[in-house]
Amino acid sequence: MTEHGTNPANLGRGVLYPGLTATKIRLARPEPDPRLAPFVENHWIVAWDLRGGKPYESRTLPHPSVHLVFEEPHPSVYGIIRGPFVREIAELGHVFGVKFHPGGFRPFLGGPVTDLTDRVVPAQDVFGAGVFDVQEAVLATRDDTEMTRHVESFLLGMLPARDPVAEEVAAMVRTITETPAFVRVDDFASHAGVSVRRLQRLFAEYVGASPKWVLRRARLHEAAERADQGGTLDWSALAVELGYADQAHLTRDFTAAIGAPPGAYSRT
Repeated sequence: MTEHGTNPANLGRGVLYPGLTATKIRLARPEPDPRLAPFVENHWIVAWDLRGGKPYESRTLPHPSVHLVFEEPHPSVYGIIRGPFVREIAELGHVFGVKFHPGGFRPFLGGPVTDLTDRVVPAQDVFGAGVFDVQEAVLATRDDTEMTRHVESFLLGMLPARDPVAEEVAAMVRTITETPAFVRVDDFASHAGVSVRRLQRLFAEYVGASPKWVLRRARLHEAAERADQGGTLDWSALAVELGYADQAHLTRDFTAAIGAPPGAYSRT
């Protein structure tokens, strides 16, 4: 399979400048084994072949999820990165990632997920030295099925007990993601049937980011996706739709998170 030419629409929310990025990489998202599904949202594989060309900076606006990533030079666990994530790719390579449900990494970690926020830690600190054997096997092949088999066999060998609270939190985050018009933490807490204080504790323990940050990130994902669709976008109307005080508020938020004003981003 070619290592570039992905349909931009298939890159999904959070990938910035999808039209350009799609010409540089191949992206696959294998579904997890049903036994892993309560913890893992999906796997993802990014492969590229830029030999003879220039390096490319891939930019994403991360979701409220923890990732286990098999990449050079060593496997890592990425906590929630609250700013944009930038990675340079060059020559020939590939990366295999495991995207955990919001809250789904807590049973593997055995401690508050907020300890990982804005951090990248060696995967062996969480999963032990056996993760290096998986790393070697994953990077030795470019076959998606084979990579997935190695990673899932490893994770299934240390599968923790299901945590109903983690699954409750995942459902909360899913509701926020699917309803970016939620603006206020107290409104969402009321919708979820919990107090604001309990919601904040749950998100610190299981998600690794505050409810306010998750609400804001959902709105920014929506705004970026609208901009990526092309055509003329009424930013003032979108600001109202997403619960911003005005267009200037949306512009400030968008620029701070993505690194470019909405108009400039949509024209790129």
